[in-house]
Amino acid sequence: MVKIGDKVRFLNSVGGGIVRRFQTKEIVLVEEEDGFETPVLVRECVVVDTDDFQARKTSKTVAEKVEIRGPETPEPQENYQPEEFSGGDRLNVYLAFLPVDIKALGKCDYETYLVNKSNYYLFFNYMNRENNAWRSRYTELIEPNTRLFIEEFTKLQLNELERICIQFIAFKKEKPYSLKNSYSIELRIDGVKFYKLHSFRENDFFEDEALIYPLVTNDAAEQELLISASDLQESMIQKSKIDNYRKPVVPAGKKPADSIIEVDLHINELLDSTAGLSHSDILEVQLKKFRDTIEENKSVKGRKIVFIHGKGEGVLRKAILEDLKTKYKNYSFQDASFREYGFGATMITIK
Repeated sequence: MVKIGDKVRFLNSVGGGIVRRFQTKEIVLVEEEDGFETPVLVRECVVVDTDDFQARKTSKTVAEKVEIRGPETPEPQENYQPEEFSGGDRLNVYLAFLPVDIKALGKCDYETYLVNKSNYYLFFNYMNRENNAWRSRYTELIEPNTRLFIEEFTKLQLNELERICIQFIAFKKEKPYSLKNSYSIELRIDGVKFYKLHSFRENDFFEDEALIYPLVTNDAAEQELLISASDLQESMIQKSKIDNYRKPVVPAGKKPADSIIEVDLHINELLDSTAGLSHSDILEVQLKKFRDTIEENKSVKGRKIVFIHGKGEGVLRKAILEDLKTKYKNYSFQDASFREYGFGATMITIK
Protein backbone atom coordinates (compact mmCIF):
# COMPACT_ATOMS: atom_id res chain seq x y z
CA MET A 1 0.00 0.00 0.00
CA VAL A 2 1.38 3.41 -0.98
CA LYS A 3 1.70 5.83 1.96
CA ILE A 4 2.74 9.44 2.37
CA GLY A 5 6.54 9.57 2.61
CA ASP A 6 7.14 6.48 0.43
CA LYS A 7 9.78 6.70 -2.29
CA VAL A 8 8.23 5.44 -5.52
CA ARG A 9 9.03 5.01 -9.20
CA PHE A 10 6.46 5.22 -11.99
CA LEU A 11 5.34 1.91 -13.46
CA ASN A 12 4.66 2.95 -17.07
CA SER A 13 6.82 6.07 -17.43
CA VAL A 14 10.23 7.41 -16.50
CA GLY A 15 10.49 9.15 -13.15
CA GLY A 16 9.61 8.92 -9.50
CA GLY A 17 9.99 10.69 -6.19
CA ILE A 18 8.48 11.06 -2.73
CA VAL A 19 4.72 10.74 -2.10
CA ARG A 20 3.70 14.03 -0.47
CA ARG A 21 -0.09 13.73 -0.20
CA PHE A 22 -3.24 12.12 -1.58
CA GLN A 23 -5.21 14.25 -4.01
CA THR A 24 -8.00 11.66 -4.12
CA LYS A 25 -8.26 8.03 -3.05
CA GLU A 26 -6.77 6.96 -6.38
CA ILE A 27 -4.34 9.81 -7.11
CA VAL A 28 -1.22 10.82 -5.16
CA LEU A 29 1.05 13.84 -5.59
CA VAL A 30 4.67 12.77 -6.06
CA GLU A 31 7.47 15.31 -5.57
CA GLU A 32 10.16 14.66 -8.18
CA GLU A 33 13.80 15.78 -8.14
CA ASP A 34 12.96 19.15 -9.72
CA GLY A 35 10.73 19.97 -6.73
CA PHE A 36 7.45 19.85 -8.67
CA GLU A 37 4.55 17.68 -7.51
CA THR A 38 3.15 15.36 -10.18
CA PRO A 39 -0.31 13.73 -9.89
CA VAL A 40 -0.02 9.98 -10.47
CA LEU A 41 -2.47 7.10 -10.18
CA VAL A 42 -1.75 4.98 -7.08
CA ARG A 43 -1.74 1.81 -9.19
CA GLU A 44 0.99 3.33 -11.38
CA CYS A 45 3.36 3.76 -8.38
CA VAL A 46 5.85 1.14 -7.23
CA VAL A 47 7.27 1.58 -3.73
CA VAL A 48 11.07 1.37 -3.72
CA ASP A 49 11.77 2.78 -0.26
CA THR A 50 9.81 3.87 2.85
CA ASP A 51 11.16 6.50 5.22
CA ASP A 52 8.10 7.34 7.33
CA PHE A 53 8.36 10.90 6.05
CA GLN A 54 4.90 11.96 7.18
CA ALA A 55 5.32 10.74 10.73
CA ARG A 56 8.71 12.32 11.18
CA LYS A 57 7.90 15.62 9.55
CA THR A 58 4.63 16.11 11.40
CA SER A 59 6.11 14.95 14.69
CA LYS A 60 8.47 17.90 14.64
CA THR A 61 5.80 20.38 13.56
CA VAL A 62 3.29 19.39 16.21
CA ALA A 63 5.94 19.25 18.89
CA GLU A 64 7.03 22.80 18.17
CA LYS A 65 3.47 24.13 18.22
CA VAL A 66 2.35 22.43 21.42
CA GLU A 67 5.71 23.02 23.07
CA ILE A 68 6.30 19.42 24.03
CA ARG A 69 9.74 19.25 22.41
CA GLY A 70 12.61 21.49 23.38
CA PRO A 71 14.29 23.67 20.74
CA GLU A 72 17.49 21.62 21.05
CA THR A 73 15.79 18.35 20.05
CA PRO A 74 17.93 16.69 17.33
CA GLU A 75 16.48 15.55 14.04
CA PRO A 76 15.21 11.90 14.06
CA GLN A 77 17.79 9.34 13.02
CA GLU A 78 17.31 6.04 11.18
CA ASN A 79 16.68 4.22 14.48
CA TYR A 80 14.05 6.76 15.34
CA GLN A 81 12.25 6.29 18.65
CA PRO A 82 9.51 8.76 19.69
CA GLU A 83 10.35 10.75 22.79
CA GLU A 84 8.00 10.90 25.76
CA PHE A 85 7.03 14.16 27.42
CA SER A 86 5.66 15.21 30.77
CA GLY A 87 1.88 14.84 30.91
CA GLY A 88 1.84 12.75 27.76
CA ASP A 89 0.69 9.56 29.48
CA ARG A 90 -2.86 10.93 29.41
CA LEU A 91 -4.49 10.71 26.01
CA ASN A 92 -5.44 13.92 24.21
CA VAL A 93 -6.63 13.29 20.67
CA TYR A 94 -8.22 15.69 18.18
CA LEU A 95 -9.75 15.66 14.71
CA ALA A 96 -8.88 18.73 12.63
CA PHE A 97 -10.23 20.22 9.40
CA LEU A 98 -8.37 22.87 7.37
CA PRO A 99 -9.50 24.70 4.22
CA VAL A 100 -7.05 24.39 1.34
CA ASP A 101 -7.64 28.09 0.53
CA ILE A 102 -9.29 30.00 3.37
CA LYS A 103 -9.75 33.02 1.07
CA ALA A 104 -12.16 30.91 -1.00
CA LEU A 105 -13.97 29.44 1.98
CA GLY A 106 -17.03 27.42 1.04
CA LYS A 107 -15.72 26.84 -2.46
CA CYS A 108 -12.32 25.24 -1.84
CA ASP A 109 -11.49 21.69 -0.76
CA TYR A 110 -10.72 20.73 2.84
CA GLU A 111 -8.10 18.56 4.55
CA THR A 112 -8.65 16.17 7.46
CA TYR A 113 -5.98 15.43 10.09
CA LEU A 114 -5.79 13.31 13.23
CA VAL A 115 -3.72 14.89 16.03
CA ASN A 116 -2.22 12.64 18.71
CA LYS A 117 -0.91 14.69 21.65
CA SER A 118 0.19 11.81 23.86
CA ASN A 119 3.07 9.40 24.48
CA TYR A 120 1.08 6.50 23.01
CA TYR A 121 0.85 4.98 19.56
CA LEU A 122 -2.74 4.93 18.27
CA PHE A 123 -4.04 2.37 15.81
CA PHE A 124 -7.22 3.94 14.45
CA ASN A 125 -10.10 3.47 12.03
CA TYR A 126 -11.82 6.57 10.60
CA MET A 127 -15.38 5.95 9.33
CA ASN A 128 -18.49 7.69 8.03
CA ARG A 129 -22.14 6.66 8.29
CA GLU A 130 -23.80 5.29 5.15
CA ASN A 131 -27.49 4.52 5.52
CA ASN A 132 -27.59 2.05 8.43
CA ALA A 133 -23.94 0.99 8.34
CA TRP A 134 -20.42 2.37 8.75
CA ARG A 135 -17.83 2.69 5.98
CA SER A 136 -14.09 2.85 6.70
CA ARG A 137 -12.37 5.80 5.05
CA TYR A 138 -8.87 5.48 6.51
CA THR A 139 -7.05 3.02 8.78
CA GLU A 140 -3.53 3.68 10.01
CA LEU A 141 -1.07 3.82 12.91
CA ILE A 142 -0.17 7.28 14.23
CA GLU A 143 2.95 7.84 16.31
CA PRO A 144 3.11 9.68 19.65
CA ASN A 145 2.96 13.49 19.56
CA THR A 146 2.25 13.75 15.83
CA ARG A 147 -0.44 14.82 13.43
CA LEU A 148 -1.37 12.67 10.43
CA PHE A 149 -3.03 13.68 7.16
CA ILE A 150 -6.11 11.53 6.55
CA GLU A 151 -7.79 12.81 3.39
CA GLU A 152 -8.78 15.75 1.23
CA PHE A 153 -12.46 16.22 0.36
CA THR A 154 -14.69 18.65 -1.53
CA LYS A 155 -17.62 20.68 -0.21
CA LEU A 156 -19.91 18.34 -2.14
CA GLN A 157 -18.68 15.49 0.07
CA LEU A 158 -19.66 17.27 3.30
CA ASN A 159 -22.95 15.37 3.42
CA GLU A 160 -20.97 12.11 3.64
CA LEU A 161 -19.24 13.42 6.78
CA GLU A 162 -22.34 14.47 8.70
CA ARG A 163 -21.85 11.46 10.98
CA ILE A 164 -18.37 10.07 11.53
CA CYS A 165 -16.79 7.66 13.98
CA ILE A 166 -13.19 7.16 15.09
CA GLN A 167 -12.18 3.93 16.81
CA PHE A 168 -8.70 3.40 18.23
CA ILE A 169 -6.56 1.54 20.72
CA ALA A 170 -3.51 3.04 22.48
CA PHE A 171 -0.23 1.26 23.24
CA LYS A 172 3.54 1.71 23.59
CA LYS A 173 6.25 -0.24 21.84
CA GLU A 174 8.90 -2.24 23.66
CA LYS A 175 8.24 -0.73 27.10
CA PRO A 176 5.72 -1.13 29.93
CA TYR A 177 2.72 1.23 29.98
CA SER A 178 -0.61 1.84 31.67
CA LEU A 179 -3.48 0.10 29.93
CA LYS A 180 -5.97 2.41 28.22
CA ASN A 181 -9.56 1.70 27.23
CA SER A 182 -10.37 1.16 23.57
CA TYR A 183 -12.33 4.10 22.18
CA SER A 184 -15.26 4.35 19.78
CA ILE A 185 -16.26 7.98 19.38
CA GLU A 186 -19.06 9.30 17.18
CA LEU A 187 -19.30 12.90 16.03
CA ARG A 188 -21.94 14.88 14.19
CA ILE A 189 -20.24 17.34 11.88
CA ASP A 190 -22.13 20.59 11.22
CA GLY A 191 -21.55 21.31 7.54
CA VAL A 192 -22.57 24.95 7.94
CA LYS A 193 -19.42 25.57 10.01
CA PHE A 194 -17.31 24.94 6.92
CA TYR A 195 -18.82 28.07 5.36
CA LYS A 196 -18.15 30.30 8.39
CA LEU A 197 -14.81 32.01 8.71
CA HIS A 198 -14.93 32.21 12.51
CA SER A 199 -15.24 28.39 12.76
CA PHE A 200 -11.55 28.15 11.84
CA ARG A 201 -9.38 29.42 14.69
CA GLU A 202 -5.78 29.68 15.80
CA ASN A 203 -4.59 26.48 17.47
CA ASP A 204 -1.57 24.70 18.90
CA PHE A 205 -1.15 22.20 16.09
CA PHE A 206 -1.09 24.08 12.78
CA GLU A 207 0.26 27.36 11.54
CA ASP A 208 -3.03 27.88 9.71
CA GLU A 209 -6.42 28.32 11.35
CA ALA A 210 -8.35 25.07 11.76
CA LEU A 211 -11.67 23.64 12.91
CA ILE A 212 -10.77 21.36 15.83
CA TYR A 213 -12.96 18.62 17.30
CA PRO A 214 -11.68 17.11 20.60
CA LEU A 215 -12.04 13.32 20.64
CA VAL A 216 -10.35 12.46 23.93
CA THR A 217 -9.34 14.91 26.68
CA ASN A 218 -7.13 13.60 29.50
CA ASP A 219 -8.24 10.00 28.82
CA ALA A 220 -11.96 10.93 28.79
CA ALA A 221 -13.83 10.44 25.52
CA GLU A 222 -15.90 13.39 24.36
CA GLN A 223 -18.72 11.14 23.22
CA GLU A 224 -18.77 7.36 23.33
CA LEU A 225 -20.63 5.58 20.54
CA LEU A 226 -21.30 2.46 22.59
CA ILE A 227 -23.60 2.73 25.61
CA SER A 228 -24.52 -0.26 27.74
CA ALA A 229 -28.18 -1.29 27.78
CA SER A 230 -28.35 -1.01 31.58
CA ASP A 231 -26.96 2.56 31.55
CA LEU A 232 -29.37 3.57 28.82
CA GLN A 233 -32.36 2.09 30.67
CA GLU A 234 -31.36 3.81 33.92
CA SER A 235 -30.94 7.12 32.10
CA MET A 236 -34.41 6.82 30.55
CA ILE A 237 -35.98 6.02 33.93
CA GLN A 238 -34.30 9.02 35.56
CA LYS A 239 -35.37 11.31 32.72
CA SER A 240 -38.95 10.09 32.98
CA LYS A 241 -38.97 10.84 36.72
CA ILE A 242 -37.60 14.35 36.15
CA ASP A 243 -40.08 15.07 33.33
CA ASN A 244 -43.02 13.92 35.45
CA TYR A 245 -41.81 16.02 38.37
CA ARG A 246 -41.52 19.13 36.21
CA LYS A 247 -44.72 18.61 34.22
CA PRO A 248 -47.00 21.61 34.89
CA VAL A 249 -50.56 21.13 36.11
CA VAL A 250 -52.95 22.38 33.42
CA PRO A 251 -56.52 23.26 34.48
CA ALA A 252 -59.31 21.22 32.84
CA GLY A 253 -60.42 22.60 29.48
CA LYS A 254 -57.16 24.50 28.86
CA LYS A 255 -54.09 23.62 26.85
CA PRO A 256 -50.55 24.85 27.41
CA ALA A 257 -49.54 27.58 24.96
CA ASP A 258 -47.51 26.35 21.97
CA SER A 259 -44.06 27.90 21.82
CA ILE A 260 -43.12 29.33 18.43
CA ILE A 261 -39.58 28.99 17.11
CA GLU A 262 -38.31 31.69 14.75
CA VAL A 263 -35.56 30.82 12.27
CA ASP A 264 -34.08 33.57 10.08
CA LEU A 265 -32.86 32.07 6.81
CA HIS A 266 -31.28 35.24 5.46
CA ILE A 267 -27.78 34.22 4.44
CA ASN A 268 -26.11 37.00 6.46
CA GLU A 269 -27.62 35.39 9.58
CA LEU A 270 -26.15 32.00 8.69
CA LEU A 271 -22.71 32.88 7.29
CA ASP A 272 -20.08 35.48 8.05
CA SER A 273 -19.13 35.82 4.40
CA THR A 274 -20.50 34.65 1.06
CA ALA A 275 -17.25 35.30 -0.81
CA GLY A 276 -16.76 32.72 -3.54
CA LEU A 277 -20.28 31.24 -3.17
CA SER A 278 -22.67 30.92 -6.11
CA HIS A 279 -26.43 31.44 -5.80
CA SER A 280 -26.92 27.68 -5.73
CA ASP A 281 -24.33 27.33 -2.92
CA ILE A 282 -26.17 29.94 -0.86
CA LEU A 283 -29.52 28.25 -1.46
CA GLU A 284 -27.99 24.92 -0.38
CA VAL A 285 -26.88 26.42 2.95
CA GLN A 286 -30.30 27.96 3.58
CA LEU A 287 -32.17 24.74 2.79
CA LYS A 288 -29.83 22.75 5.04
CA LYS A 289 -30.71 25.05 7.94
CA PHE A 290 -34.41 24.64 7.12
CA ARG A 291 -34.20 20.83 7.00
CA ASP A 292 -32.01 20.54 10.10
CA THR A 293 -34.52 22.63 12.08
CA ILE A 294 -37.41 20.40 10.93
CA GLU A 295 -35.49 17.26 11.92
CA GLU A 296 -34.62 18.67 15.35
CA ASN A 297 -38.28 19.43 16.12
CA LYS A 298 -40.18 16.68 14.31
CA SER A 299 -40.88 14.80 17.55
CA VAL A 300 -42.57 17.82 19.19
CA LYS A 301 -46.20 17.52 18.13
CA GLY A 302 -47.95 20.86 17.70
CA ARG A 303 -44.66 22.78 17.56
CA LYS A 304 -44.91 25.87 15.34
CA ILE A 305 -41.84 27.09 13.47
CA VAL A 306 -41.68 30.38 11.57
CA PHE A 307 -39.05 30.45 8.81
CA ILE A 308 -38.15 33.99 7.79
CA HIS A 309 -37.03 33.80 4.17
CA GLY A 310 -37.79 37.29 2.87
CA LYS A 311 -39.66 38.20 -0.27
CA GLY A 312 -36.90 38.77 -2.84
CA GLU A 313 -37.39 36.79 -6.05
CA GLY A 314 -39.12 33.98 -4.18
CA VAL A 315 -36.50 31.31 -5.00
CA LEU A 316 -35.99 30.23 -1.37
CA ARG A 317 -39.72 30.28 -0.62
CA LYS A 318 -40.40 28.08 -3.67
CA ALA A 319 -37.71 25.62 -2.60
CA ILE A 320 -39.17 25.44 0.93
CA LEU A 321 -42.69 24.86 -0.42
CA GLU A 322 -41.35 22.11 -2.69
CA ASP A 323 -39.80 20.38 0.35
CA LEU A 324 -43.05 20.73 2.28
CA LYS A 325 -45.03 19.16 -0.55
CA THR A 326 -42.62 16.24 -0.99
CA LYS A 327 -40.45 15.50 2.07
CA TYR A 328 -42.74 16.88 4.80
CA LYS A 329 -46.23 16.26 3.38
CA ASN A 330 -47.72 15.54 6.81
CA TYR A 331 -46.98 19.02 8.19
CA SER A 332 -49.36 21.93 7.74
CA PHE A 333 -48.06 25.33 6.65
CA GLN A 334 -49.27 28.84 5.93
CA ASP A 335 -48.00 32.38 5.52
CA ALA A 336 -46.87 33.72 8.89
CA SER A 337 -48.45 36.81 10.47
CA PHE A 338 -48.16 39.74 8.06
CA ARG A 339 -48.19 42.18 10.98
CA GLU A 340 -45.10 40.54 12.53
CA TYR A 341 -43.17 39.29 9.50
CA GLY A 342 -44.55 41.00 6.40
CA PHE A 343 -44.78 38.85 3.26
CA GLY A 344 -41.49 37.05 3.82
CA ALA A 345 -42.19 34.23 6.31
CA THR A 346 -43.82 30.80 6.38
CA MET A 347 -45.19 29.09 9.49
CA ILE A 348 -45.08 25.29 9.77
CA THR A 349 -46.92 23.17 12.34
CA ILE A 350 -45.42 19.80 13.29
CA LYS A 351 -48.06 17.05 13.36
